[in-house]
Amino acid sequence: MTDTATRLFYVNHPNITAGSAFTSNCPSGGEKTVVLGCYIGHDGGIYVYKVTDTRLNGVEQVTAAHEMLHAAYQRLSGSERSSVDAMLTSYYQHGLTDQRVKDTIAAYKISEPKDVVNEMHSIFGTELAELPAPLESYYARYFTDRSKVAGFTASYQAEFTTRQTQVAEYDAQLKGMKQQISTNETEAKVQKSAIDAAGKQLEAQRASGQFTAYNSGVPAFNASVDRYNQLLTDTKNLINQYNAVVETRNKIALEEQQLTAELSASSLPAN
Repeated sequence: MTDTATRLFYVNHPNITAGSAFTSNCPSGGEKTVVLGCYIGHDGGIYVYKVTDTRLNGVEQVTAAHEMLHAAYQRLSGSERSSVDAMLTSYYQHGLTDQRVKDTIAAYKISEPKDVVNEMHSIFGTELAELPAPLESYYARYFTDRSKVAGFTASYQAEFTTRQTQVAEYDAQLKGMKQQISTNETEAKVQKSAIDAAGKQLEAQRASGQFTAYNSGVPAFNASVDRYNQLLTDTKNLINQYNAVVETRNKIALEEQQLTAELSASSLPAN
């Protein structure tokens, strides 16, 4: 942070707290983006939730910068705010490509429609690596190196996106395996029916003394039984592989859910 931003931050007596000490000051759970904190208006305080999961290192720093920007936005003069709002809105409408950020802003439009641009001001400045030159110039009054803040965001956000990508890849793999298992099971029924019919025919030939026909039919029958048994073995192995992939996939999905819960207001304790 620049000296200006540092003063804004510390004039709000920032606190890093957890449990009810946090929710008593941020009863709504704070932000809806990938930070947990709140700014009490008119320099009433900045509260940052203590995140202990090392996979989420950087969340506290980004949250601190995010809440500082709320304090900065509130201090803008009317003309400055109009200018900044125009830049933020223009970028949102014409330049923003990050779907996660788009979804976050969409959520604010529903829950806090009057504060959407204020939230854009904090989100864009701390979570997006590249911004139009006018916005970069504006944020330079608060950050000597904004890329460090955006880097923190990218680092812990990757903990989510990497797992989401892995789950999607496993889901695609499982879909293909499930289709193959279904195909094998259908084919096994067809082969079993053919084997049963051939077996009855051989038994009838042997019972009626048609030994030449019986003997000539046995090799083909045995080969069909071998193919059938191999198909059953292959299908059993594929089912075992499928179950192993499901276990791995669910483990990764659980990790992603746990990380999400770490930054979810719904996981915070009651006051």
